[in-house]
Amino acid sequence: MRIGDLATASGLTTKTIRFYEQTGLLPAPPRTPGGYRDYPEQTTARLAFIRDAQRAGLTLTEIRSVLALRDTGQSPCRHVTALIDQHLADIELRLAELAKTRDALHGLARRAATTDPATCTEADICTILVPGDA
Repeated sequence: MRIGDLATASGLTTKTIRFYEQTGLLPAPPRTPGGYRDYPEQTTARLAFIRDAQRAGLTLTEIRSVLALRDTGQSPCRHVTALIDQHLADIELRLAELAKTRDALHGLARRAATTDPATCTEADICTILVPGDA
């Protein structure tokens, strides 16, 4: 299958397919006598896997590691499970940090609602963010 047909079948651009090939996500396809890339039919499934893995939050480096295991005949399930667990832990940490930030912003919003701008002096940059008496 030529790259244009693969792009149409996969919903990706030819530039993206070439990038995936250059970065090792796709093996270099055989070439036609005229020098055109001739991708095997299963390349469409591999591209779908890459797309789905990206949607799940895996990086291209992580996806490449999964594909490398599969390409050597190994099952990547344990590796994928570890990647998913790590991503979940990262997200939980980020959610906790966002909750703290949200709480701090709610406090600042309450302070802003009770701050009279007329009481600010030239020495104050912003008493909402850095209260003089706190």
